[in-house]
Order: sequence, then C-alpha cells, then structure tokens
Amino acid sequence: MSPIPERPRSRRRISLRYALLAAPLLAVGLAACSGGGNPLAAKPRTAAAEVSYGEAAGGKADPAEPLEVAVKDGSQITDVTATDASGRYVVGDLSADGKSWRSTTPLAAGAHYTIRVSTEDSDGHPGRKTVRFDTTGAKSGFHVTFGPDAGTYGVGQPVTASLSAPVKGKAARAIVESHLQVSSTPQAAKGSWYWVDSRTLHYRPSTYWPTQATIEARSTLSGVRIGKNLYGAADKPLTLHTGARVEAITDASTDHMTYKVDGKVVRTFPVTTGKPGFDTRNGIKVVLAKEQFVQMRSETVGIGGSDAYDLPVYWATRVTWSGEYVHAAPWSEGSQGYANVSHGCTGMSTANAEWFFDHTRLGDLVQVINSKGSTMTPFDNGFGDWNLSWAQWQQGSALTGGGGSGDTTTQPDTGQDHSTPVDVPAGDPARLTPQAA
Repeated sequence: MSPIPERPRSRRRISLRYALLAAPLLAVGLAACSGGGNPLAAKPRTAAAEVSYGEAAGGKADPAEPLEVAVKDGSQITDVTATDASGRYVVGDLSADGKSWRSTTPLAAGAHYTIRVSTEDSDGHPGRKTVRFDTTGAKSGFHVTFGPDAGTYGVGQPVTASLSAPVKGKAARAIVESHLQVSSTPQAAKGSWYWVDSRTLHYRPSTYWPTQATIEARSTLSGVRIGKNLYGAADKPLTLHTGARVEAITDASTDHMTYKVDGKVVRTFPVTTGKPGFDTRNGIKVVLAKEQFVQMRSETVGIGGSDAYDLPVYWATRVTWSGEYVHAAPWSEGSQGYANVSHGCTGMSTANAEWFFDHTRLGDLVQVINSKGSTMTPFDNGFGDWNLSWAQWQQGSALTGGGGSGDTTTQPDTGQDHSTPVDVPAGDPARLTPQAA
C-alpha cells in the first residue's frame, strides 16, 4: 500500500487562497519603525499561500487525498507544519525551488487539522498563514486489542496485539506497527513487535522486562488510514506490572530444578522429566496458567481401550497449551532426582509442587536444558518467544526486518487444550503421543 494514495480524477479540489494584506507599504513602514530598522523584528505579513486538499462531503477534506501548499507570487516556502488535534504530525516534502509542499503520509479520518505556513519574499520579508480544516470520518473502524489482561506478571510475559482485520502488505504492516506503542517505567526497555500472523503481533524487549516495572501499551491508530476505506479506531490502552525475576531452570540430565529470584538461588527440587520417546521440550517457556486441580483423561489425546486412564493431578502449573505442566507426581517420587519417567511434564512431590504453584505467577520463566527433546516453538504452543535471538526477533518486525512479507508462522493457538498430559507411575501402560507433553 502506498502511503500517498493516487488522487481520483473525478474528484474536485477545494482551495483556500489568501491575498496579501492591504496597504503593504504602510504595514512595512510601521514594522520597520517599531523594530529600529531590524528586518528580523518586522511583523510577518499574511502569506499569499494556497492550501489545497481533496474535497469530500460537507466541505470537509478527504483523508485519502494528499495535502498541498503552494506560493505563486515570487515568495518561497520556508516551513510547513501540519498537525491534528492530538498532536500527530503530517510528514511532507518541499520542492527544490521552495514553491510547493506536498504531504507524504495520509491524513487521519475524523480529525481537525491546523496548517501553519511560513514564507519569505524576494526582499526577505517573512510571511505567515494558519489554515484549519476537518477531515471526514471513517466508514469502517480497525481495532486493536492488547493482551494479556491488566495485572502483575513475570518478566517473561510478552505483550500481544490482536487485530480486527488481517494486515498483509509490508507497507500497511509498517503503518500499524509504528502506531502500536509500548513503554516501561521507571526503567526503559528496548523492544520490538513481531508479526506472528496477519492478525497477531507479540512485543518483547531484547532481554527480559525490568523487575517491578509498569508497562503501558497503546494504539495511536485512531483515524489513521491502513487500507482502502479502512481507518484505525480508538482503542483501550493496557497497563501491566512486573514482579520479581523468577526463573525455574530444570536440568533434565541431573533431574533437578533450580528456582531463582532476581538471580539468587532460593531452592532446588528433585524432579523427573520425560522418559525416552516423551522427552520434555528444551528451551524457555512462560507460565500460561495455574490449575490447582486437573482431571487428566487419556481420551483427550485419543488413547482408549486397555491404555485408558482418568487420573486427578494437583498443583499444576501450565507452560504449553498442548499440556506440559510442572505438577505434583507423588507416584514418581522414588525416581525424582534420579531418573526421567514422565510423559513430558516436570513431576515433583506434592509438597514441592504446591510450593512452586504458590510462588509462581503468570509470565514467570520456566526453562528446560539438556533434554533430548525438541526445542519449544516460538508461537504455536504458548509463549516460546524467548527462544528466538534478538536478531531473529527483529526480523519479525515490518519496521526493522522482513515481518511485512506474509505470515511468519501458523495461526496461534486459541488457548484451548489439544491434548491433556498425565504422568503415571513407572510401568503404567497409559501413554501419550510425543507431541502431547
């Protein structure tokens, strides 16, 4: 999508022309007298500038048409400032001869604009003119919904943006992305958006979020042209907070988890992870949900007959949508710290799982290392965003990389279970597919 829409030939243009003030010699004489002969002290004349825009209904400007400023009396344009009521600037180019200026970014729909034109004539006398006009409102609104819900999260929690309509072209994606603003205070965090698909973006910093920070996400797309007859609408901003930096790191080769808070080791736990054929995924995961009790049924993953099971599981902290948890596994306590006997989950004693559950919040980091399993995927099974390097992450942006050229991954998961795991005593015939943790 070009940022300067082609002007339809059938549309008329409405112009605002302004003449010089009457009795210019008198005006110049008074200004020179009051300024002691200093030309810089002379009161600016009213510039003979022409401001034009595409005509639309009710005498308002068509936001799809460019804004133009021109002078024809021997003067030159020295500056043009065009802003709407919210303070957004219109970018434009001044011609080499200084006779005309043309906007290079679209106007916003339903906005009130103030145009300030500065000129200078052949004798060096300054001229000023201010013009105000309104643009027509948008016929359809493009909405952005930020996630997650407002609250306090761990430092690994990405900010998400869900779009009400797909955006596929790189130019259009760049427009959208440039108007989705994220900030953190009191400590700033350099970050970037990643286009997961045409309707979903994730935002994360280059490293984890600062601790004890306030994160704000907002859209400034209101009235901004995104595509043909599609303009941004006003949307609700989002405020999040971060707590401490919690990292739970499980080493599948030693069968122990190290629980760290702000870099300090607080506890270590004996655990068990996935046995051969059900190896736990490596990589960094983010806590998605906490379920004190989960009834895990084999039928949810298509297992029946003599292998069927239906078991209660307590203190379950979810890290993938496909069903990987950190949870209580009293049946495997004899193997915890010594052997991997689960079907992909990280199993603990009931007391340890309850402690972990109570001291962990959504957005906290759960990492697995030295497993023989595959690496957590970035987007289709939870928040695996941190498994991409910062350089890889920036490639998903339409502003800094190739994120504008089509969908980068499959559609994100809706949050519903595709499979529910269960860890059962060693030797129990109940099994899950390798994809189900």
